[in-house]
Amino acid sequence: MMNRRMFGAGAAAAVLLGVPFLATATAQVPRAIADAVASPERPEADKARDTDRRPAELLAFAGVRPGWEVAELAPGGGYFTRLLSLVVGEQGHVHANSSRPVPAVQTWAQTHPNVSVQMTTAGQVIAPEPVDLVWTTQNYHDFKNAKVGDGDAAAATNAAAFAALKPGGVYLVSDHQGAPGSGATQTSTLHRIEDAAVIREVEAAGFRLEARSDILRHPADDHMQKVFETGLRGKTDQFVLRFRKPATAR
Repeated sequence: MMNRRMFGAGAAAAVLLGVPFLATATAQVPRAIADAVASPERPEADKARDTDRRPAELLAFAGVRPGWEVAELAPGGGYFTRLLSLVVGEQGHVHANSSRPVPAVQTWAQTHPNVSVQMTTAGQVIAPEPVDLVWTTQNYHDFKNAKVGDGDAAAATNAAAFAALKPGGVYLVSDHQGAPGSGATQTSTLHRIEDAAVIREVEAAGFRLEARSDILRHPADDHMQKVFETGLRGKTDQFVLRFRKPATAR
């Protein structure tokens, strides 16, 4: 089993070699994250999804901790909004950004003042102050399907994430894996995107890929079906990428 010391040493060695570190699900989960996942405040419907979404490992991989400022992009039903707010606690804050109303997130925010909801479109300011983490899951392919000026919303989103982060901050991106060589050609049909395309675009915005995780990998997924298909939903092969804004960037 990989303990925390081994995990840190492996990551450091990978960074020195310039190779993104491949994290595994055996890294220890901090107490704050374990407590958030086990919280009685979470809806039972959320807990029923934990087996598929593996939130403890994902939050640990991102490095979320109490007191952090987080900007979440496209929170949807608020599954991760609720978890993030429980982890960062009263001293932290979650800025949930959406281009459409998010009733479930707004309801949570009514009783959790460390969550604020703002309606934004790609490229707009996503937090009123520098944040430690920008988080988005299962959304990047949708960013590719929207236009901002002469480009797509993904480029504008990456630029906004870079601007919002503190130097050294983390950009966590996870999505449904596309077929090898497909790039961004399946975003509007199968709702997938190849991780190589995401890495290329996010690094072009100034980030560097620090690590990737296999915690949401499903090798049985052939990448050729829509992610909503019966029997596949919740079992898609997904990539998890942790990017870092250079400490020298402003």
